[in-house]
Amino acid sequence: MTQSRIPTLDIRRFDTDRDAFVAELGAAYREWGFAGIRGHGISDEQIAGAYDAFQRFFALPEEVKRKYHVPGGGGARGYTPFGVETAKGAQHFDLKEFWHVGREIARDSRHADVMPPNLWPEEVADFREKAYGLYTALDQLGSRVLSALALHIGLPENYFADKTDSGNSILRPIHYPPITTPDVPNVRAGAHEDINLITLLVGASAEGLEVLSRKGEWVPFTADADTIVVNIGDMLQRLTNHVYPSTTHRVVNPPGEKARQPRYSTPFFLHPNPDFLIDVLPSCVTPDNPSRYPEPITAQGYLEERLREIKLK
Repeated sequence: MTQSRIPTLDIRRFDTDRDAFVAELGAAYREWGFAGIRGHGISDEQIAGAYDAFQRFFALPEEVKRKYHVPGGGGARGYTPFGVETAKGAQHFDLKEFWHVGREIARDSRHADVMPPNLWPEEVADFREKAYGLYTALDQLGSRVLSALALHIGLPENYFADKTDSGNSILRPIHYPPITTPDVPNVRAGAHEDINLITLLVGASAEGLEVLSRKGEWVPFTADADTIVVNIGDMLQRLTNHVYPSTTHRVVNPPGEKARQPRYSTPFFLHPNPDFLIDVLPSCVTPDNPSRYPEPITAQGYLEERLREIKLK
């Protein structure tokens, strides 16, 4: 397979070689909207343990899994069955089922009305511990990436800290079942952009992820086992007036026998606090790049608008 042109960087350099690291990371995101991050400190054991719990859940009978589906909940928590989510503008639903873990917040929090409590499958005893452990680790890693991106566009390092500390972030274990019929019109995940600030993808177990380059080519991006793929979402694209592009990507069906293997992946969608106002940063407006979004919008308002478009609400 061709070597991906999308850069992979070691985030430990943020502590040892900060200026050069910030410049290289920022350049990668301006060009691709994607980068690989290694040296992140999340152990193989932690990732493997979480995947093991997720796979045991997806192996449960359909009627057991459906106990955890919340009708009308927009998939915010618990289980979303196969054949529901559809990429914006796509004719065919994606070939996947998934589970959503959200932030654990006090039920008297001002965000409680839009951030419901988590559901946990009682059939998988360690699901909660493994899933929320991974949630916390990815939340912390995402904050470090945002610190570097903030510095790259002239903001204070801690700019995002108080804007994401009760963010409506989601950990989404996904199961793409084996594809057993030839010539299905659907793909595992149709071409789309993510809604949130940044997405961290841990341990994609098979190839299939492709990223659309600025020249319009689909570039495969299968990261090494020790690498977490981190990409820009639409909220950060809007906030930075497209300085950081939210790049279209998809998960294609593998050829031949590989299609008969299941695929598991776990993205973490890092969101701002629900009441954060997404208003174009003045530092990202120039004569060459005038503001594209004169009207600000809250993170929650933007999220709800987008969930309707992808058939989750």
